[in-house]
Amino acid sequence: MRPTRQIPSVNFMNVTFRQYREFLSLYLWPQWPRVLLLIALLLISVGLQLVGPQVVRFFIDAALAGLPLATLLGAGAVFLAVGLVQQICTVAVTWVGENVGWTATNRLRADLTRHCLGLDMGFHHERTPGELIERIDGDATALSNFFSQFLLQVVGSALLLVGVVAVVAVEDWRAGIALALFVALSALALARSRDIAVEAVREERQVSAELFGFLEERLAGLDDVRANGAGPYTMRRFWQVMGRLFVRGRRASMRRSLIWLITLGLFTLSSVLAFGLGAYLYLLGAITLGTAYLFFQYTELLQSPLDQLTSELQDLQRAAASLGRIVELSQIRSRLVEAAVGKGSPSDGALAVRFEAVDFAYAPGKPVIEQLSFELPAGQVLGLLGRTGSGKTTLTRLLLRLWEPQSGCVRLGGLDVGTLGGAALRERIGVVTQDVQLFRASVRDNVTFFDPTVPDERIREALEQAELGIWLAGLPQGLDTELASGGRGLSAGEAQLLAFARVLLKEPGLVILDEPSSRLDPATEARIERAVHRLLAGRTGIIIAHRLSTVRRVDRILILERGRILESGPRAELAADPRSRFARLLATDLEEVLV
Repeated sequence: MRPTRQIPSVNFMNVTFRQYREFLSLYLWPQWPRVLLLIALLLISVGLQLVGPQVVRFFIDAALAGLPLATLLGAGAVFLAVGLVQQICTVAVTWVGENVGWTATNRLRADLTRHCLGLDMGFHHERTPGELIERIDGDATALSNFFSQFLLQVVGSALLLVGVVAVVAVEDWRAGIALALFVALSALALARSRDIAVEAVREERQVSAELFGFLEERLAGLDDVRANGAGPYTMRRFWQVMGRLFVRGRRASMRRSLIWLITLGLFTLSSVLAFGLGAYLYLLGAITLGTAYLFFQYTELLQSPLDQLTSELQDLQRAAASLGRIVELSQIRSRLVEAAVGKGSPSDGALAVRFEAVDFAYAPGKPVIEQLSFELPAGQVLGLLGRTGSGKTTLTRLLLRLWEPQSGCVRLGGLDVGTLGGAALRERIGVVTQDVQLFRASVRDNVTFFDPTVPDERIREALEQAELGIWLAGLPQGLDTELASGGRGLSAGEAQLLAFARVLLKEPGLVILDEPSSRLDPATEARIERAVHRLLAGRTGIIIAHRLSTVRRVDRILILERGRILESGPRAELAADPRSRFARLLATDLEEVLV
């Protein structure tokens, strides 16, 4: 896995140019050839913009002087050629700039996604998927122009401003001074208004993230919303969130519009300055009519870079807000301390499981597991029983190191899972839940989790072992057949058997099953039973059980009650002891008592 780039620290309330520079260099430096091409195109474009008015000045003075028509036509041809080349450069700048911007933002999205995937489950429980989508995609998209053209456009506009002032000063020092003062005043006004909308835009982006989170939650629970008549309530909440977004958006838009109003005033002032100064110098006889037009044209030319600077400053304010939120997300650290390199990895084959006085709570003062200690020898299967909320699922999450225990030690294959890297640990553990996640992708990608290195023969073999050989043979395109998002079109049994094939492909040393045969018809349950038998052969297993038939295959029983062990031991011994809790569960029907 490619290492995540270290995003520079940014205070979104007062982003400095140094911090912008660090961020730009982080994502633009890998694209330096294209950035150099952008700079070259920009310099050519600026030079051509300065040449154009000179050609027009020559044309006007030549026409007044009565020069031949051929000379005038030649000047016109040069003007058209300059304009054409300038437009080509403009198109090229846009093309290359957009390419640079999207390459940079895609790398940023990848870094943020990789960062979020590495955070603990507590982080993900506190945020909706919709909010994270808006953070990773929406905020990154808002930085697209910042990456692609912000710096270049600002530099290009500055060069054009300097060039215009220099050329006018060469023509007449008085006009040069007046224009320089105007440019300085304009730059000062724009600089003072740089941060005027940052906080308002940040609030707008935050409410936008809340809206995405709201929509994601309601759409995911659409069946329940409809079935329980919660449509009107959902729409009221939707309009409330949309109302907040409208208010925040209007406030941000009005703040950004202040820059536009300032620029409009500056443009008006520049036109007055050009006409007044040109007329005054022409009446004095200091300049020709063509030069007077040149001053006006150059002053009008100033509007383009000033307008560009205004637009870039508005983008900068959006970028500053998004940049602050991105950095805020990137600086969140996982509460799971990553293991040091070289601490070892679980061995091949079946793995023993051991819990040593483990305490865990999702929230302070609300323990879910207390002083939990047990051992499961390698190669044996444990039936994990208990009512809802007893800690069964939490126990398996601690094994996978999705959460860290507050005290105690969880061992896999004799090694403390806290000393193992997440990838190495989960590679040796296979998990099948009741709600199997399938993707809109081919059968091959759904089984291999998009790993192109797995040979097709291994995939077919895993599907055969998972009782899906006949199913695969009936697909129109075999392993290339695309499955619908969420596994639509597949039965619950087929989805679980696909999950079995995933685990068989990994060849883990520990398999965790969350009641693989619940809510299935008898024929499908029989297929599941056979697949489970193959899945557990030669491996350690933990089965979260709700049904009587499931625990008949296990070697040991562990019954949890409010995070503590109520009873544990070999299944046969507990079943034969009429005083045991397990024996009473068997007598009263396990499913009714535990669910």
